[in-house]
Amino acid sequence: MSLLLDTVSYNYPGSTHGLHEVSLDVRTGELVAVIGPSGSGKSTLLKLVSGLETGHTGRIALDGEDMSRTPVHRRHIGMVFQSYALFPHLSVLDNVAYGLKLRKVATAERRQRAQVLLDTVGLGEYARRAVAQLSGGQQQRVALARALAIDPRALLLDEPLSALDAGVRGHLRDQIRAIQQRFGATTLLVTHDQEEALAMADRVAMLKDGRLLQIATPREIYEEPASRAVAEFVGLSTILPAKVADLNKLDLGFAQLAAPTGMRAPGTALHVLVRPEHIAADPAPGTPNRIAGRCGAQRYLGSLTRYDFEVPGAPRPFLAESARPATEAIAIAPEHLRLLDH
Repeated sequence: MSLLLDTVSYNYPGSTHGLHEVSLDVRTGELVAVIGPSGSGKSTLLKLVSGLETGHTGRIALDGEDMSRTPVHRRHIGMVFQSYALFPHLSVLDNVAYGLKLRKVATAERRQRAQVLLDTVGLGEYARRAVAQLSGGQQQRVALARALAIDPRALLLDEPLSALDAGVRGHLRDQIRAIQQRFGATTLLVTHDQEEALAMADRVAMLKDGRLLQIATPREIYEEPASRAVAEFVGLSTILPAKVADLNKLDLGFAQLAAPTGMRAPGTALHVLVRPEHIAADPAPGTPNRIAGRCGAQRYLGSLTRYDFEVPGAPRPFLAESARPATEAIAIAPEHLRLLDH
C-alpha cells in the first residue's frame, strides 16, 4: 500500500506557515522518517495525511486512491501519538481491540486479534491490566498494537519515543522497526531525533519552512547532503566558506586543501563540509591536507572524545572526534571533503 503526496500545499488560516508544494512517495512497506527544525511543517504533513487537517491543494493518495475528500474515520490509517492517547478506563486488551469494536468486528474475533498483537509486541501477559499499571515504553507498544489491529492502509508515527528515557528509546526504537517490517506497514514517522530517523528509516525526508529540501537514504542524507541547510541539520559538522583555487584544490583562506572540485571553475565560491569522524588526529608530516593548530574544548564521551581543534586564521574551530584528541595537527582526506554549492 503506497502513500503519495503530490505537490501538496497548505496554509494555516491567516498565516503563511504550512506546506509548500511538497511531493513525497512512500513505497509499500517502506518507513520514511520526516525531520526538520521546529515549525518546518512535519506535524502539518502528518495531520493532512491522517485527515485531521483539511483544505490543502495537491493530492494525497493511498494506493492510487485520492484521500483529499475522505474523512478521518474512512481513511483506514493507524496513528501512534506522542501522548499514546490510551483509554485509562479500558484494559490493555480492550485498548488494542478498540478500533476493531468501532468497525463492528465480533467480540471473540477482535479479542483474539488483540491478544495476538499483544503477544507480538511482547505484552501478552499484560492483557488484563489497566494501562496505568504499565511503564511508558509498554504503553507505547500498546498504542502501536492498537494502530496495527485495524490492519491499516498506512501507519503514522508522531514523535512516538520523545516522552521516554534515552535508554528505553533505543531498545523500543529497534522493536518498533522490527514490528513495522514484520507487518510490512507503509509508515510515515515524524521525529525531531536525528539518530532515531537515521537508525529506523529506509529513507529520510527533511523539511524546512514547509518545503522538502531532500529525501534520501540515511547514508546519503548524512554523507551527501543536497544543501548547506541539510548539512547543518543532519549530524554534527564543520562548515567553512571556501573557493576553488585550481583543479582539485580549495582555498579556505587559512589553508589550501586537496579536494575533488569536479567541473567547478577557479574562483567559484562554495562551502566545504567536514564530519568530525573524518578528521585524523596528529597525522605524520607530509600527510595530505595536514593542518597545524591546537586542541581546544574537549567533551569526554566514553569510547571517544569530541573536541574543538583551533586553527590560526580559521573563522571557527574544526569539530573533531577520536579516541585521543589531536595536540598539534589534524588532517582530512580529500575524499572526505564534501563541497556544497551556493
